[in-house]
Amino acid sequence: MKGVSMIDSPARRALLGLGLAGGLSGLGMARALAADRPPGSDARFASSRPPPAQRRFSSPAVDAAIADLQRRIGDPELAWMFGNCLPNTLDTTVTEGTVDGKPDTFVITGDIDAMWLRDSSAQVWPYLPFAREDDALRRLIRGVIHRHARCLLIDPYANAFLEDPQARTQLKWAIGDLTEMRPGVSERKWELDSLCWPIRLAHGYWRATGDTAPFDAQWAEAMRAVLRTMREQQRKTGPGPYRFQRKAEAATETLVLDGYGHPGRPVGLIHSMFRPSDDACVFPFLVPANLFAVVSLRQLAAMADAVLHDAALASEAKALADEVAAALRRHARLRTPAGEVWAYEVDGFGNQFFMDDANAPSLLSLPYLGVCAVDDALYRRTRARAWSPDNPYFFRGRVAEGTGGPHEGLRMIWPMSLTMKALTAPATAAGDAEIRQCLRWLQASHAGTGFMHEAFDQDDAAHFTRPWFAWANGLFGELILNLARHRPALLQSS
Repeated sequence: MKGVSMIDSPARRALLGLGLAGGLSGLGMARALAADRPPGSDARFASSRPPPAQRRFSSPAVDAAIADLQRRIGDPELAWMFGNCLPNTLDTTVTEGTVDGKPDTFVITGDIDAMWLRDSSAQVWPYLPFAREDDALRRLIRGVIHRHARCLLIDPYANAFLEDPQARTQLKWAIGDLTEMRPGVSERKWELDSLCWPIRLAHGYWRATGDTAPFDAQWAEAMRAVLRTMREQQRKTGPGPYRFQRKAEAATETLVLDGYGHPGRPVGLIHSMFRPSDDACVFPFLVPANLFAVVSLRQLAAMADAVLHDAALASEAKALADEVAAALRRHARLRTPAGEVWAYEVDGFGNQFFMDDANAPSLLSLPYLGVCAVDDALYRRTRARAWSPDNPYFFRGRVAEGTGGPHEGLRMIWPMSLTMKALTAPATAAGDAEIRQCLRWLQASHAGTGFMHEAFDQDDAAHFTRPWFAWANGLFGELILNLARHRPALLQSS
């Protein structure tokens, strides 16, 4: 409701108790708040969630936070979108089970019946603040971590997996790929960030809950496979074992040079043949992915030391992080009239390429992923260049302005880029203005559905791709939670 104070109220105290900003436990109170929440006064904004009996998973803590925050968002449309988007992964994409006596959770992306390591990690990330209060939610996330370990041990070069580890891919575009397609693999595009996201989730879960149960011998073995694969893809002694070719009309769907991709000089950076968009790289060292890898390796080192008590694994992870960080400083910066910025891709031979793609890791997303602070000077220059016509995949139209990428083509803005711009806005009056503008664009882009999409035409929001894209929905929900914690006035006055 517009103008409601966030200073103190029973509902706000319940929100604090759910872990959004620390404080006393309030799960019981939050359940009561959810139970007696009055219906919205505007019939246009009736919930678009599945009926409770049809939801794949229900979290009292998440549902209570939704009910509480919807009361405090000044714009009823924005409140409606939040209520639809935050729980979308839980409502529609998760399947729980047990494997070898441990929880197992399979998470599809939405309208593609496969589990991407990247997407599934990002999809459950917004629920971490609630996991300490919700035993069932904690079990669900433990199941994702266990499933990630099993997937990485099937094939650390694959980006997407099947629910049945003995099945063969049914993705029409992946059948017939010229690569080593193992049972359980849905798609086998080597993307460096696919190894980073599961570490980010594991580290975030550990820090949020203190629970070390998922980090068993199998998880440790998977982490050793991660390190081995990253070392192989530094390609210091040869191209390594990974090859990939696909019969496709789009050049972004396959790799040159007999499937090994464009060459890179062995300077210490890690090759990534595909971007987080699943599009082939132009130059093989994807800078945002390598920066993300540095963060993830240091998180792995911390967990190897404190949780696994494996000094050798911790030392190896730290050494690789230090090597990649040094190589990034030497080879991944681009000189511009405005000063140095991060390049998007480089090859170690001196060739550099600047753009930004909406999928994270992107240059825009670096503070979100823990690479740097939002006020870091190098990042601020990079961010400004990425959000400008100097980025060939920056688009401005009647609906919004934002970034996209080759995956859906020119003119197609990704709502994820708008959400990420708001998440990385500086803590200033100008940053507040950026967030308000991004919220307006996000409201203008959902085309009456109440959900985020993959991409929309810069001039026509009704022309969009992927009506069911759970990562984009969850990221939008995360933005609203973040604003509730740190900038509640922006929600009251939206």
